[in-house]
Amino acid sequence: MHIIRDNYHISDDPDDVDIASLKHMLSASYWAAARSIDVKKKTIENSICFSVHTGNEQVAFARVVTDYATFGYIADVIVVGDHKGNGIGKWLLDIVVNDVRLKGKLLMLATDDAHTLYEKYGFQRNDKLMSTLI
Repeated sequence: MHIIRDNYHISDDPDDVDIASLKHMLSASYWAAARSIDVKKKTIENSICFSVHTGNEQVAFARVVTDYATFGYIADVIVVGDHKGNGIGKWLLDIVVNDVRLKGKLLMLATDDAHTLYEKYGFQRNDKLMSTLI
């Protein structure tokens, strides 16, 4: 899938993910800064990845971990620098939640920010989610 809007394009081809750019983007995040490059590569191999580019520069990213039957977990949603605030995050999330592979699935995510953005797409805050790091 390749979708173009203005000077940007979104791809779900894992080969279009710029590992160096993704490493840089996620190293500045509160949730993935400590992940090694090998872990980041493995997440790409085992997820549906959505990368946003302008020219040769990757400026946003999101991925979904799914069983393709019942659920999908949205992770690593990030938009960098000057590209924030111009609708790239909304466009990216719209593409993700409307992907035909995810239609009819329970979509989940965990975040400390951007709650109002996710709520616009039907996500609801829920205190029943439990997690652990084993």
